Amino acid sequence: MMRKKVSSCQLAVGSSRSSRVTDGLLPTANCQLPTGSRGFTLLELLITLTILTILTLGVVPLVKLSVRRQREQRLRDTLREMRLAIQEFHRDTIGSPCSGAPTSTTATNVSAIPQTAGDPRNQAGGQPAADPRSRVVITDCKIFTVDNPDRYPPDLETLVNGVNIAPRGGGGGNLIRETATSGPKATDIGSEASSTKKKVYLRQLPVDPITGEADWDFRSSYDVPDSTSWGKENVFDVRSKASGTALNGEKYSDW
Repeated sequence: MMRKKVSSCQLAVGSSRSSRVTDGLLPTANCQLPTGSRGFTLLELLITLTILTILTLGVVPLVKLSVRRQREQRLRDTLREMRLAIQEFHRDTIGSPCSGAPTSTTATNVSAIPQTAGDPRNQAGGQPAADPRSRVVITDCKIFTVDNPDRYPPDLETLVNGVNIAPRGGGGGNLIRETATSGPKATDIGSEASSTKKKVYLRQLPVDPITGEADWDFRSSYDVPDSTSWGKENVFDVRSKASGTALNGEKYSDW
């Protein structure tokens, strides 16, 4: 008859015929642990921690470098977006009915504004040719002052808030008077036809990815190229106020 193996631990007791355990003599257990249940030794733990430390020290700088590179790319894209908006605004001022003097009214037709020989719109006896990319003309004359005959935007808020415009005609920048039958344009605010249209050049005031603030350094069209201050006549160019150096060795303020 086969015996059942109850346990791998056997009790070792005295070889006496008596089953009574004498005082001070307790049964002892002789147990063997399975060979597959061994734990980690101290040396193995130290090796594992060393490897993890080396990997961490190598990965963290790469992550920081990647984040910095992404911020610099966003800064370039943001500067490009603002500069394109400034250029588009300036294109839409060609053929504008505004003479450059401050006014509280909005003109509706270029022909209604008298032109002089010194007027920048009257070059070689006529108005300068409009850029083919410009489909509208800015008629919001109150934003232009005598200090800004170049007709660049006075500030970035003007590009965000929008300006009054009218559709550009085919006659050298003259305007076409709006009628009730005119349909809405892609650059209009609102979907209803109206004699007064607005065009927005920036959806919102951009935030500098490097500084984390919507604060920029401006240059007017009358400032010298290496000027460190803004004359406030207009916004001809925009730069970052970050004082650091990019990965390519250039200063952020020089971009």
